[in-house]
Amino acid sequence: MTVLKALKKMFGKAEGEQPSPVSQPATPIAPPTPDASRTAPAVPPRPAAEAANAPVEASTPPRNQDKPRRPRASKPVDTWTLDDFKVEPAEGKTRFHDFKLAPSLMHAIHDLGFPYCTPIQAQVLGHTLKGQDAIGRAQTGTGKTAAFLISIISQLLQTPPPRERYMGEPRALIIAPTRELVVQIAKDAADLTKYTGLNVMQFVGGMDFDKQLKLLESRYCDILVATPGRLLDFNQRGEVHLDMVEVMVLDEADRMLDMGFIPQVRQIIRQTPPKSERQTLLFSATFTEDVMNLAKQWTTDPAIVEIEPENVASETVEQHVYAVAGSDKYKLLYNLIAQNDWTRVMVFANRKDEVRRIEEKLTRDGISAAQMSGDVPQHKRIKVLEGFREGQIRVLVATDVAGRGIHVDAISHVINFTLPEDPDDYVHRIGRTGRAGTSGTSISFAGEDDAYALPGIEALVGRKIACEMPPDSLLKPVPRKH
Repeated sequence: MTVLKALKKMFGKAEGEQPSPVSQPATPIAPPTPDASRTAPAVPPRPAAEAANAPVEASTPPRNQDKPRRPRASKPVDTWTLDDFKVEPAEGKTRFHDFKLAPSLMHAIHDLGFPYCTPIQAQVLGHTLKGQDAIGRAQTGTGKTAAFLISIISQLLQTPPPRERYMGEPRALIIAPTRELVVQIAKDAADLTKYTGLNVMQFVGGMDFDKQLKLLESRYCDILVATPGRLLDFNQRGEVHLDMVEVMVLDEADRMLDMGFIPQVRQIIRQTPPKSERQTLLFSATFTEDVMNLAKQWTTDPAIVEIEPENVASETVEQHVYAVAGSDKYKLLYNLIAQNDWTRVMVFANRKDEVRRIEEKLTRDGISAAQMSGDVPQHKRIKVLEGFREGQIRVLVATDVAGRGIHVDAISHVINFTLPEDPDDYVHRIGRTGRAGTSGTSISFAGEDDAYALPGIEALVGRKIACEMPPDSLLKPVPRKH
């Protein structure tokens, strides 16, 4: 009896439980399709001959079979109805009502105060809710995150999860290049799923591995948001299996290329179902040749949606450029913030050492500031962001990589201490302000070392940005604190 119990424990079966086919992971069950225009079409299985001849791209890590299956969490009761969310049709605008989304999802959208879709949401959802792959070009602040989250949630609500399912088998996977962006996407996903019963998890480096593992073992994972490196850690240890992924999203593909993450992303994608059996959405701020080659490899007949960057950069953000010597840049920065009593400002610099020096000088001179760069550990980043959101920190100094995923409301000013070498980074920087239709101001310092970048920026945003000399009052010496 002791040997029998040990064998049952090894294969994850309690006494009296019927054996289950662990080696053949169950595939998602196709939902009933009352409205063919909006439901994701069932993907036909590959023929046996094709499957037999398909190349083996990578070995799947061994599944942890001693982990018990748990009963699915019951869906919360939602007495809210669409009558509580009335939005009148408006010319030139698309309502979320026009897509016949699930009431539980519409309830969350109502709570967030989004009656009409942004342009990229309207265009993307028109394709993805029918099950089509999509490639989207859009800058930050356009609403692209909500576009792919709404598509994911709709798919998961329409398709019941398989009855036989292990922990650590996400049904939707979102890969993003930075920890801040993962945290923000996961937060948005939690807001949109709060009435659906779907579980959202996030895996990022720099945070306690065991805590993330404990969360993974406590409940099913429906939507997983992760950076490539940490996701591979879990996958290679056999804690996460990607063979049930129905929808995969690659966000900021251009940034993942720049940061050298594509080999890791390839490893991850090899663990998911073939592209003909999953829906793939790819978003990028730019459509370079490299990005389009990746899209061709990983998507099937995708819809291409493009939102012009000038629509983001020029309409809601007032842009200024000051011609200033490099030795005067800090004086100009200090006086702008101190004399105008600005309370929520983001300052961008190109290098981590510049970020550190600026933050140290502001702190020394009596302005509460914090830095955000790759050198700052994750637990401190989260604490810094909370302090910035709550107004305890007036100035956040960041590099482009660290600042890409920061979404903080009511940032009044963005200051480019140094102009970025890549014009696309300029658009991402100033997109931190003027969000969701509100107005904002960006001020760039053009010195002898970086003024050459200005023509490329003007070409991208489609307008001339007047270059002016700062008034003498903004260049007076910084008073030293004793």
